[in-house]
Amino acid sequence: MSASLSSPARRRTLAAAGTVAALALTLAACGSSEGSKAGSSSMPGMDHGSAGASAPATPGASFNDADVEFAQQMIPHHQQAIEMAELADGRAADPEIKALAAAIEKAQDPEISTMKGWLTSWGKPLPAASPSMGDMPGMDHGSDGSAMPGMMSDKDMSDLAAAKGKDFDKKFAQLMIGHHEGAVTMAEDEQKNGSNADAKKLAGAVITAQTAEIEQMNKIIARL
Repeated sequence: MSASLSSPARRRTLAAAGTVAALALTLAACGSSEGSKAGSSSMPGMDHGSAGASAPATPGASFNDADVEFAQQMIPHHQQAIEMAELADGRAADPEIKALAAAIEKAQDPEISTMKGWLTSWGKPLPAASPSMGDMPGMDHGSDGSAMPGMMSDKDMSDLAAAKGKDFDKKFAQLMIGHHEGAVTMAEDEQKNGSNADAKKLAGAVITAQTAEIEQMNKIIARL
C-alpha cells in the first residue's frame, strides 16, 4: 500500500523538477541574448548618426575633471555652432556655404546628445540651457578666464543674422573659423588632460573634422 502511493508521488516530483529545469534553461537563454545585444551596442561618440542619449558612457568607465569640463563646455559650444548654421537658411547665397552649414548641423547635433549621455552616466550636471545663447555657459567673457574659446558674442550673432547673400557667406565663414579654432583648442586640451577613452576619441574626431572645415572656409573666403 505504501509503495503504490509513493510511486505516483515520485512521478509528480520528477515532473515538477523537469519543469523547473526547463524554465531555468529558457531564462538563461534570454539572459544570454540580452547580454549579446548589450555587448554589441556602439560606444558613445563612435556612431555619429544614432549614438547620442541612447548610448551613454560605459558604466564605471574612468573619467576625470577634464572629461567633465570638456563635455559641459563643448555642448553649448556645439549648440552655438548649430544656431549659426541654421542662420544660413534663407541668408546664404554660396552653395558651398549652404552645404557646409548643413554638414555642421548633421555632425554636431548627435555629438551633443552623446556628451549629454556621458554627463548623465557620470552623475554630473548638464550645462544650463537658455533661449538666448548669450546666457549660456561660456558666453560671459569676464576676467576670470573661464570663457570658452571661439564663442560668439550676442553682437556677432546679431550681425550674422542681419547679413544676407555674399555678405552673409563671408561673415559666416570668418566667424565659424574662429568658432572652430576654439573647438579645436578645447578638444586638444581634452586629449592632453582627459582620461576617458570615449571623450578623447570624440575630441580627436572634432580636431580632424573641424580642422578640415577651417581649411575649406579659408578657401571660400579667398574666392568670395
